[in-house]
Amino acid sequence: MSKALETQLEINLSALAHNYHFLKSKLHAATKMMAVVKAFGYGSDAVEVSKELEKLGVAYFAVAYANEGVELRNAGIKSPILVLHPLPTNFNVIIERCLEPSIYSLKMLEGFLSFAKQKNQTDYPVHLKINTGLNRLGFSENEISEALKIITSQSYIKVRSIFSHLAASEDPNEKEFTERQLKLFSNISETIISALPYKPFRHTLNTSGIINYPEAQYDLVRSGIGLYGFGNDKTITAQLQPVATLKTVISQIHELQPGDTLGYNRAFKVVSKTRTATLPIGHADGISRAYGNGVGWVTINNKKAPIQGNVCMDMIMVDVTNIDCKEGDEVIVFGTVSTAENLSNEINSIPYELITAISQRIKRVVHRI
Repeated sequence: MSKALETQLEINLSALAHNYHFLKSKLHAATKMMAVVKAFGYGSDAVEVSKELEKLGVAYFAVAYANEGVELRNAGIKSPILVLHPLPTNFNVIIERCLEPSIYSLKMLEGFLSFAKQKNQTDYPVHLKINTGLNRLGFSENEISEALKIITSQSYIKVRSIFSHLAASEDPNEKEFTERQLKLFSNISETIISALPYKPFRHTLNTSGIINYPEAQYDLVRSGIGLYGFGNDKTITAQLQPVATLKTVISQIHELQPGDTLGYNRAFKVVSKTRTATLPIGHADGISRAYGNGVGWVTINNKKAPIQGNVCMDMIMVDVTNIDCKEGDEVIVFGTVSTAENLSNEINSIPYELITAISQRIKRVVHRI
């Protein structure tokens, strides 16, 4: 890749393919993968990522909301798309664009069933979400009997899959809880399958589940963060490749003298002669104010440059006193060496938050290495 001339997020499709093949290597031959591409493909480029994953053989895609699925359909994605958090106001577009809703409550079931009947649908695919302990969305165990009465008495919708979501599959200290979740899911899903004249497929493993609970693969697994290069475990992350690299450039360099101050609220007081570089990226681009005042850093010519002063809306200033650099030089905010995980750890956050926060105003550049 050529040097960045502006702030840009580089999306490496070769890294994406590497991560996909790594995760697939952990699966049984018959186990399929659902790629989670919500939140603009975890802050990258949902369309480009999905096109690549469809070529690689992903069986399903998952998005959070219907409009995300519509974007994929508009881009030519033909594979099935699960909408994890559908809303009644989007039922029409879900059916129009052949999206498949997660049905997570009796109210949602009755509402979508009524809409499907109104639209003269037959066996429209839906996915039953079971709450096994995350307590976010999903049918509780005591609602299953009533749900089955509704489902088995009509022909407008058909259960395509049964699924749940693990709360702490990455945490070895929560193994007992996770195994309880898996056991509960097994019991509930078997009850549902035994009541239906057909057999839905099942899925409950996320990225960490794929690694830590391979015995619960069922028919399909879901991966989000792993595809983008992070495994919630140092040994796994070391075998993955970050897909996104955030770059910017030096706009201006200042020579500051003792007594000078830097940025809003004069947050940085200069004690000794200091050289700073101003970069065209700020909290409106996803760089949290929490990274200011020496907490976060960028990399310039392979050296760390601490962020000094408060992060501005569109700019940050970094200390380059001991770095040989000039205006126009490329700056790495995060990438393959100094990663989004390294940076997010500094504010007790997670890479999910940092990479999904990257503003859509930042130019995306897609490439292969």
